[in-house]
Amino acid sequence: MSYARYLKDMLEPMGVYRLENSLNGAELESAGAALDGVDQVLEEVEREMLLLTAEDWGLSAVEALLRRRPAAPTLEQRREALAALLRIGGDSFTLEAINDTLRGCGLQAVASETGTPGYVEVRFPDVPGIPDGIETMQAIIEEILPAHVGITYVYWFSTWAELEEQLETWGDIEELGLTWGEMEKMVEEEEEL
Repeated sequence: MSYARYLKDMLEPMGVYRLENSLNGAELESAGAALDGVDQVLEEVEREMLLLTAEDWGLSAVEALLRRRPAAPTLEQRREALAALLRIGGDSFTLEAINDTLRGCGLQAVASETGTPGYVEVRFPDVPGIPDGIETMQAIIEEILPAHVGITYVYWFSTWAELEEQLETWGDIEELGLTWGEMEKMVEEEEEL
């Protein structure tokens, strides 16, 4: 309902005003149109001021507070990554807190201890191969982890056994027209074949 209609409905029971085709009605239409515009702006501000609902300039404003922008491919992942980066604090250096904060790189990244003091491994369990935007993610991860900690990045690829389960012959592979990098990452596409 427009504000003009709301104002007219509010004044109509009084029976004092002519609300249609009159100066009073035109004045209410004008005031209602202005209030409709304010309502639209307030709806946008309300949406953009909350990280959970922001879609545009609200996310950009949060990113402007940070040194790096997460390499998140979707809107939801971008929101989650920014929330993780904003949670970084002085007590963010337990393994659990670090793994929670690593979501700020844009993809699920998991740090684990290596058994060698001062070294951790970082894996990307949901992404076969080297993730797109790895340089950005590495820069974010290296800012999150303490400077004295050595980082080894660990990637995983499809094995020949997994490819043989999906494709029976080399002809099947050639029909798909895959590059070597695409073939290495075929685990992710297994359900589509």
